[in-house]
Amino acid sequence: MSGDLGARRPGDHDDHETLDELAVGWALHALEPEDEADFLAHLAGCARCERTVAETHEVMAAMATDLPPVEPSESLRHRLRAAVEQTEQVVRPSDAQPPAPLPLGVPVPDAEPAAAPLPGRLVERSTGSRARHGRSLGGRPAWRRVVPNALAAAAVAAALVVGTWNVVVIGERDDARQTVAEQADMMESLLRPGQARIAPLAGTDGHTVATVVAREGQLQVVANGMRPNDSDHTYVLWGMSDDAAPAALGTFSVHTADLDLRTVSSQATGLDDFTGYGISIEPGNQAPATPGDIVAMG
Repeated sequence: MSGDLGARRPGDHDDHETLDELAVGWALHALEPEDEADFLAHLAGCARCERTVAETHEVMAAMATDLPPVEPSESLRHRLRAAVEQTEQVVRPSDAQPPAPLPLGVPVPDAEPAAAPLPGRLVERSTGSRARHGRSLGGRPAWRRVVPNALAAAAVAAALVVGTWNVVVIGERDDARQTVAEQADMMESLLRPGQARIAPLAGTDGHTVATVVAREGQLQVVANGMRPNDSDHTYVLWGMSDDAAPAALGTFSVHTADLDLRTVSSQATGLDDFTGYGISIEPGNQAPATPGDIVAMG
């Protein structure tokens, strides 16, 4: 793949479908060394990739600042301490001496010849990077397999990891299994192929409480810390533009203050063309002409 990026034209839309994913992979430090070096040379002259990298950093920073502190339970502390006490501790002897050098004139045995790589297997180079021998899976370059659909994953990965950790630490086993299954379904829904616009929304206190995942023809909201609404109120998702009034895109309900994926039914078009999004809480079950009580924006 080396040398391919420099030949690509930054304005080519077809090429940028893969370059966008590569930009996210570079921002997440998830690329192979060769791909990272090639992309770094491309990044210097591509405003679109620079913007994608910056947006990825902003999304991950916003998610990280909202991670709740988790304290292990007393029973978990006792089990960890007991496990440490029962585990044999290996201490390096203080008087250990390095092996004595061979006398001069004694030949050093040759190392075993390296085995020939099998087709399709990864082997380590002397530089520490990996090279693939034989055909790649499906003909896709290595970075395409490392970070598939990385743009959507970057927006929700932190919240999903924290949600699973909370359940494992403080929840019951059955609840943990159910939650992990629900989060697996959530990831499958969010990481389906295609371009997606990711917009973290901050509440009135500045903490991220929701993330909008907008695709052409579909809107999803990953709520994390939003107050569940009652039957007399509904949440409304608004599309924000610099040169137009807020547009009501659809309504949805929040059932739990924990991580919750909601699909927003919308008849609008160009759902991923807005410069920002907002969420309001409104009386009744219909979206008003203008937003009332804004609870999140980004």
